[in-house]
Amino acid sequence: MLARLKQVARQEDLPFGDRTHTYNSRLAQELGKWAEDREKGDLFHDAAFKAYFVHGKNIAQIPVLVELAESIGLDGDEARNMLETRTFMNDVDEDWALSRSLGITAVPTFYLSGQHLVGAQPYEMMEQFLIQHSVKRKA
Repeated sequence: MLARLKQVARQEDLPFGDRTHTYNSRLAQELGKWAEDREKGDLFHDAAFKAYFVHGKNIAQIPVLVELAESIGLDGDEARNMLETRTFMNDVDEDWALSRSLGITAVPTFYLSGQHLVGAQPYEMMEQFLIQHSVKRKA
């Protein structure tokens, strides 16, 4: 799986490091929901991707996550408090429950009209999936 991810990253010119460990991303997901609530979700998800997949950081550790929050302009003390009190735990639980109910078991999964496209796919596959579901290109 890791070899496939590296191959896709190379093809898409995405940064991807030599990760030696797999870390639990649960707290990062909760922090991501918090960042989304503060309209910094995209920035956080990009920062978390780079931290984990490029730099091999342990995104299960609160200090690492606080540093990520601060790197995108969020308050570190607020981030730490949110993580320690698990403020967005239920939101992530709801996302997981919805995913299970839709039969989604892998990341990434693209879901439209009851059909799934699973895994990192070439552009052409994603384009065809969107065309099949009448998704229009933005102008």
